[in-house]
Amino acid sequence: MDVIRTRLAQGAREARGLVVIVDVFRAFSCAPFLFHYKVQKVILEADPEKASALRSEHPDWILMGEVNEVPIRGGDLSNSPSEILKKGEGFFQGKTVVHRTTAGVTGVAAAMESAREVLLGSLLTARATARYILEKAPERVTLVAMGSRGQEAAPEDEVCAEYLEHLLTGRPHSPVAALGDILFQVTARKFLYRERPYLPPEDPVLCLQRDLFDFVLAAEREKTSGCIVVRKR
Repeated sequence: MDVIRTRLAQGAREARGLVVIVDVFRAFSCAPFLFHYKVQKVILEADPEKASALRSEHPDWILMGEVNEVPIRGGDLSNSPSEILKKGEGFFQGKTVVHRTTAGVTGVAAAMESAREVLLGSLLTARATARYILEKAPERVTLVAMGSRGQEAAPEDEVCAEYLEHLLTGRPHSPVAALGDILFQVTARKFLYRERPYLPPEDPVLCLQRDLFDFVLAAEREKTSGCIVVRKR
């Protein structure tokens, strides 16, 4: 099994084989909590206008996400795992969620053009994801660290990709060093400044929990609607 590390929007476009799109802060840390709260379906829509249109067509659906970190217009909540926890299971159970983000969701949409299979990557599901990959034993695995807005490398995504590579290949990895790499950088500290209400300080605490969930999230193109949907495996 050939494990390749790449990054950012270009890396997503060029990814081949079984692809893991990593977005720790915060898209694919939100997704596991949504399934923990028993959503019926999660639709990933990269285009914010189309995401809003889906909500308009289906008023009972939940719209969440952001555009360059600013909450999506008309949404029920932002791209925030702590907001999901505050809403609670009753808000999500049995519902369809439309999720739009600048890095993770757009990365999945790009990767699906050429990948054989696309998984959602986060620290929350890393060990389960690695186990799934090892069981499938694909010839090629591409780990894409999406970074900040898909344009600039972010330490939390690089650390998650490194951890996945460690689980897949045995390459050395230090969890303590990883925390140091993340916590003193702006991608984490911007949540702690409390300058923007849509960047709550609780989010990094939730996003940095390792192996909290024992399931895998995969993205697939739904034949009937053409939408990208997330399935739990």
